[in-house]
Amino acid sequence: MKSLTVGIVLLAVAVSAQQSAYGQCGGTTYTGPTSCTAGYTCTSYNPYYYQCVPGMERSIVITTSTTTAKSSTTTVKSSTTTSISTSTGYPKTSGLFFDIDGKAEYYAGTNCYWCGFLTADGDVDQVFADIASSGLKIVRVWGFNDVNTIPSTGTVWYQYLSESGSQINTGAYGLERLDYVVSSAESHDIKLIINFVNNWSDYGGIAAYVAAFGGNSSTWFTDSASQAQYQAYIKAVVSRYTTSSAILSWELANEPRCSGCDVSVIYNWAAATSKYIKSLDPNHMVTIGDEGFGPTTGGDGSYPFTTSAGGYNWQTNLEIETLDFATFHLYPQSWGTSSTWGNLWITTHAAACVNASKPCLLEEFGYSDECSVESVWQSLSLDTTGMAGDMFWQYGDVLPSCNCETSQDGNTVYFNTTDWTCFVTNHIEAIEAKYG
Repeated sequence: MKSLTVGIVLLAVAVSAQQSAYGQCGGTTYTGPTSCTAGYTCTSYNPYYYQCVPGMERSIVITTSTTTAKSSTTTVKSSTTTSISTSTGYPKTSGLFFDIDGKAEYYAGTNCYWCGFLTADGDVDQVFADIASSGLKIVRVWGFNDVNTIPSTGTVWYQYLSESGSQINTGAYGLERLDYVVSSAESHDIKLIINFVNNWSDYGGIAAYVAAFGGNSSTWFTDSASQAQYQAYIKAVVSRYTTSSAILSWELANEPRCSGCDVSVIYNWAAATSKYIKSLDPNHMVTIGDEGFGPTTGGDGSYPFTTSAGGYNWQTNLEIETLDFATFHLYPQSWGTSSTWGNLWITTHAAACVNASKPCLLEEFGYSDECSVESVWQSLSLDTTGMAGDMFWQYGDVLPSCNCETSQDGNTVYFNTTDWTCFVTNHIEAIEAKYG
């Protein structure tokens, strides 16, 4: 069994000398002072370089619980939970913005759905070091990986779903991989959005629940067996990170849809589930993770603006008290609309967020890697009241363990490429120019 090692540790070895402000204080092969002068803390930017930067020392709290493995071929029960608390408090909303580390302003981020499925700690660290160096602040990762057949050891999975008895994998190739993502995010001052189920069949999703408990993708929202296991999984994940400084928000699902349903089905599910999460963890925010279908005020009547597109009314869901902010996605090519139509999509959702006094997050967007299109959306979002941030789909990098690129799905933007300059560097400069 593999124990979680806190990646990018804050060195606690006492030494006689203290490193000066902004001096190196750790990393591979480093042999100098590992503690910082007063008012500075030793923080890692990659496995090879730790630097003394302004801030209070962080405390590391590690609790471990272990139970017997159920199968000789599967690691399912060993659990190590890590949380690192800081004095800056938890991310929250402040009017129409997110307040992160005491700064209420507009934030940019990205999606790295695959981060929790990496099996090499160094790969996770490198990805977060690169993201942090760019100025991106928020990263969305999949907090689910459901299976109906337990794979061989060495393959990451989080939850086995079966009517005869489901299992939550807290072992080395289970939630310990998500543990490492959270601990590395803490060390790199990245804030995470973590969700609990997929509307699509990728990595199991609602389809895996249906295979185990019956019904279909629409009845899942009200099926008692599915919802009981869904809440059991939520509890297993949320309880690991209730005091983590890295969690921006819990997210109910990736792009939930309820085909042919009355809009009350998703409304009631979202209200009940978000209330349940708040009962487990009052420290962190909660959001839905939906695409934004159905705002009936201010749109042009096209299909995405109808409630039939997703089986819900995005605008009505804003009324749910236990949802802290709204998400929406933007894929005109998939929805049969134009790139310029995306401008109306952004401004309509922003106006509804203003009316609801909740921030709006453009959580996913893509247009075949055409930054000339997407940079317009980024600029519009930055300059539109009600918008709190944007997150392009998706992040790409070269992993050190294999010297290979992560998945290219047609919308991947790789670190330090020409596209990166357009999507990230220029956008971060615009944000900094606006907020200082």
